Amino acid sequence: MPVGGLGPRTALDLFDAQLESRHTDFAARWMQQQGRGYYTIGSSGHEGNAALALALRPTDPALLHYRSGAFYCARARQAGGVDAVRDMLLGVAAAADEPIAGGRHKVFGRHELAVVPQTSTIASHLPRAVGVAWSIARAKRLGTQCAWPADAVVCCTFGDASVNHSTAAGAINSACNTAFQGLPMPILFVCEDNGLGISVPTPHDWVRQAYGNRPSLAYFAADGCDPQAAFETAREAVTHVRKNRQPAFLHLSMVRFLGHAGSDAEAAYRTPSEVAADLERDPLLATARLLTSTGILTPQQVLDRYDEMSGRVLAAAKETLDSEPLTAAPQITAPIAPRRPDVVATTARRRATEPATAPVGEPVTVAQAINHTLADLLGIHPEMVVFGEDVGRKGGVYGVTRGLQRRFGSARVFDTLLDEQSILGLALGAGLSGLLPVPEIQYLAYLHNAADQLRGEAATLQFFSQGQYRNPLVVRIAGYGYQRGFGGHFHNDNAVGALRDIPGLVIASPSRPDDAAAMLRTCVAAAKTDGTVSAFLEPIALYHTRDLHEENDNAWLAPYPSPASHVPIGRARTYGTGKDLTLATFGNGVRISLQAARRLEQQGVSCRVLDLRWLSPLPTDDLLREARATGRVLVVDETRRTGGVSEGVVTGLTDAGFRGAVRRVTSVDSFVPLGKAAELVLVSVGDVERAAGDLLSAGPEAHR
Repeated sequence: MPVGGLGPRTALDLFDAQLESRHTDFAARWMQQQGRGYYTIGSSGHEGNAALALALRPTDPALLHYRSGAFYCARARQAGGVDAVRDMLLGVAAAADEPIAGGRHKVFGRHELAVVPQTSTIASHLPRAVGVAWSIARAKRLGTQCAWPADAVVCCTFGDASVNHSTAAGAINSACNTAFQGLPMPILFVCEDNGLGISVPTPHDWVRQAYGNRPSLAYFAADGCDPQAAFETAREAVTHVRKNRQPAFLHLSMVRFLGHAGSDAEAAYRTPSEVAADLERDPLLATARLLTSTGILTPQQVLDRYDEMSGRVLAAAKETLDSEPLTAAPQITAPIAPRRPDVVATTARRRATEPATAPVGEPVTVAQAINHTLADLLGIHPEMVVFGEDVGRKGGVYGVTRGLQRRFGSARVFDTLLDEQSILGLALGAGLSGLLPVPEIQYLAYLHNAADQLRGEAATLQFFSQGQYRNPLVVRIAGYGYQRGFGGHFHNDNAVGALRDIPGLVIASPSRPDDAAAMLRTCVAAAKTDGTVSAFLEPIALYHTRDLHEENDNAWLAPYPSPASHVPIGRARTYGTGKDLTLATFGNGVRISLQAARRLEQQGVSCRVLDLRWLSPLPTDDLLREARATGRVLVVDETRRTGGVSEGVVTGLTDAGFRGAVRRVTSVDSFVPLGKAAELVLVSVGDVERAAGDLLSAGPEAHR
């Protein structure tokens, strides 16, 4: 007999996927009791999302939240050749041969299934999903290869509590704004609403009221516990997105069984009647009723199928108990930041098909060097896109991207919303889809609004997919202080601690024009070849600086380097050959240290200045070499004394066995105030000169 839009075969596949997911949850609890199960956030009650999977194609990219077991099982059945139960149980056991994360976390993901792994997501994956949806049409427009079919629909699932997260609100707003402008945005937002955020109830009808009448966002709703309603509504929503290339919001009402996780005692916050009401809506019972009422299965066949699946999943769980865990730190960290410096160098030295935008050897400022290099790179890499607030027609607040949109078009150089989470999410989705994104964050202080897009999303993707997925990215960030007091803290932020502790993140910090050009080429090449994620910190105060020691000496200008120039990641640069003192520094500190070195030389002290250039990974070998050359190191750090770069530099010297004298001079542990008061908290030439004198007079054992 017909089963609505499902069809008998599809209905059976749906039921089997639901059974696989439910019994895998039971098996995970059993494995925990055996001491080999480490993850108990299950999907029980949410098995209606199997209908969503069957309404999509197995080539539609899916970014799923942590109650998506039945979706994963259903997609595996669609695609064939994947044992979803084994995948999930290996994840529960943290087994090294688990096929996506390799035991690093229990995630839903498989490259063959177009399921992009997410960890314990709240809403942080939504901006990336929007970026993936945007990239499908943009890649086609640019004539570059995309990871997804041209008519793909991006599926992004999350819970009802997550809709209140600022990241979700921003991502959905970004999708609506894009669609409102008439640009393609083929994304299906799926809210699996079980009415609870762990123990906190979602107000009745809140989700519909919040998202049921948004501009450019079609709204669909169904009972996710009813397989036929869920499938037919999901299919309608998917068809809308696929046909119109516009976003939709699918609201599925669901229930939650077994608590939030294994340690969650629901009796503390739910009444027996509430639990009983949910049990009446069990999606497995609803699908069983559908199968029996239409004659596809008899009641006994349903029970037999249930028991058979229970036995199969339990047997798989017993087999999984013997799986091997990860056994060594290098094995764990291998996917974080793969480095192929020779390949990166070759890529960085590629020449554009058009002549360089500035004659090689012409003196340029830092801003001009970055502008010319971006133009060169856009000429080399047709998949590269440059974007951010004000970078298009205006050419950036400081003119760094001036003229690029006019030359390369608005498809490749364009303005975005004023939302750093959306800017970085767009970049993550673009990189995942085959583009080469170079977004701009207007000021370093603004990055902190969106740091989790780098920490929790960008840096983790290769780690949790063993390199099967990656999001190459170079995020340009204007930052640091010394803008003569202009703008106060938000335009003179000197805090980089939030970046320095992100595993695998490359932090480039050029100070001179020629280095800015060569290091930017390196970062883009590393993104393209190794999937590297880089933060490219640009010192605002040096953008248009021309002089070093005296007015009109033009000593801060540098010849624009050949497009073939390249600075390897983690290599420093030394100025001078002084024998008395090494000044180790970066950013604005390079100019300050060179000025201080000149004063010290007039006092008979010969110095060398080491520009670290890379704050992560630190150039430890170069640092140690230059430290041993003088036996005395003064670290000049324009960031703060607590949590600043100097802590890592001093520790690096100590770990490497340096036994000479070390001190540091830093900015004060303070936010940067407005006006001339800024000079009172930022490190100065005089501070360096005095600290150098103290170090030189303290003897060879001075460490501080």
